[in-house]
Amino acid sequence: MSSTTLFGVCGALLIGLGLYGFIVHPQPLRKILAFNLMGSGIFLLFGVVARRGAAQTMLVDPVPHALVITGIVVAFSATALAVALLLRLYDSSQTASLSHDETPPSATPPTQT
Repeated sequence: MSSTTLFGVCGALLIGLGLYGFIVHPQPLRKILAFNLMGSGIFLLFGVVARRGAAQTMLVDPVPHALVITGIVVAFSATALAVALLLRLYDSSQTASLSHDETPPSATPPTQT
């Protein structure tokens, strides 16, 4: 098994684990982490495709590498924005869940005697 094949299998495994976590877990923070895991797998696969293409033609194409670096920066900023929005949600509703099944502790009216 060559290193290119190993990296490709690892990238596909990361994408599969991230997709599973994104579908199964209802918590928003776990969805953010699963989305980052999928993104890492995609970046790894894109790097493998760029390496395989460079090995066949013996010319290195810098465009795929530049796209991966740009994608990493964009993924980092999108993750920071998602975590900031999640913190804002927690500050306003005292829960980090998006479902309305549970009432937050601050929303319960006080009982009068």
